[in-house]
This record gives sequence, C-alpha cells and structure tokens, in this order.
Amino acid sequence: MIDDFLATIAPHYCCWCGKTGSLLCDNCKYDIESEPFESCIICGNVALSIRGICNSCNSSYTRAWCAGERKDSLQRLIGLYKFERSYAGYKPLVDLLDHALPSLPAGTIIVPVPTVSSHIRERGYDHMLLIAKHLAKRRQLRLFTGLQRRTATKQREAGRALRRRQAKEAFISSPVPDAKPIHLLIDDVVTTGATLEFAARALLAAGAREVWVASISRQPLD
Repeated sequence: MIDDFLATIAPHYCCWCGKTGSLLCDNCKYDIESEPFESCIICGNVALSIRGICNSCNSSYTRAWCAGERKDSLQRLIGLYKFERSYAGYKPLVDLLDHALPSLPAGTIIVPVPTVSSHIRERGYDHMLLIAKHLAKRRQLRLFTGLQRRTATKQREAGRALRRRQAKEAFISSPVPDAKPIHLLIDDVVTTGATLEFAARALLAAGAREVWVASISRQPLD
C-alpha cells in the first residue's frame, strides 16, 4: 500500500521503454511472455520434453519452468529489484512467473530459495520470499518457509565448481508439514543450476515426496 501511494507521487517508469506507470509496461511484459523459454533449465540446450529438463541432465527435481532469458528488459528489471531497492519490481516479476507456470496440482506448496541475510538487510526485504508470498496468494497455494541457509556464501561471480561446492553446504530444511503435495521451489536466476539442485535435495531430505522448480530467468555462466 505504501508503494502504491508513493507511485502516485513519484510514478514508476518502465525499466526498458520509459513509459510511465510501472517498472515493466504491458508492452514490454508481452515481449517477454511471447518468447517462452523452451530449453533445459540446467544446461540451456533444447529440452525435448514437457519436463523442462533435457535427457542429458540429471536433477533431484522432476519438472522445471523458466520465464525467460536474463537479458534486455528482464535483466534490467531483476537488477532494479535486487540491487537498487526497487521494491515494486516484485509485481511484474510475479506476473511473469505466474504466466510461465501451468495449472498446478491442488495442494502444491510454494517454497522460495532463501536469501543470504546480509542481502536482506541491504535491500530491506527478502526478494524471493516477497515474490513467493504473492505467487502463493494469487494461486491460492500454501507457502513453506522452512528451507533455510546455513552458510552466507554468495554465488554471484563464482565459477561453476565453486558454485556447486558452496550450494552443497548452503541449505537445510525443517521437516515438511505434508509430504504428499508437490513442493515448487522458486528462484530469480538460474546459472549453473547448483542452487536449485541442492535446495531441492534439502527439501527431499526433509520429507518432501517430489520437488518441481521455477525460475524467473536463466543466465548462462559465460
């Protein structure tokens, strides 16, 4: 509500075309949605199945979705939201993630990838928890926040091998309240897939029956 009030005083501008009204105007949002991500979320190669994972990649999760490549307007929007405290960015990002997802089984539980504590303090909000709450509300699904970080390592600018080592030690989960529903793990950017892989393993170790994943964007490590 505060953000909506402030927007009437200092209106947002589309991060790509500059149109007044929101951080991502309807036209620029359509440009992202009209080019659905149809590759393997792990390696980026063509995924010849509805799972979103190619036959050459193995993962602890069984299905995956992604809203788009992290480039152009989507890259700019994520950057504003994560690094320039543009709180209102959660709204178009939830729209994009919601559009990328199919109808989900009744009872699906939304699980945000937990954010490093220092980043939460810097931004003033937990960027993925905020998105997860609004996505869960929109889809009328439950939210699980028992997945936590036990390390403070940062994946940004790290190489592939280091990312995997860090992600392997990064997550722990309290017991899931109900193992039967699908647990949908969500994140903002997938690069090597290490974060989603080991976060999914933590959920499975905590009793989850099956984990699916969804990311707002994918960016190759290069």
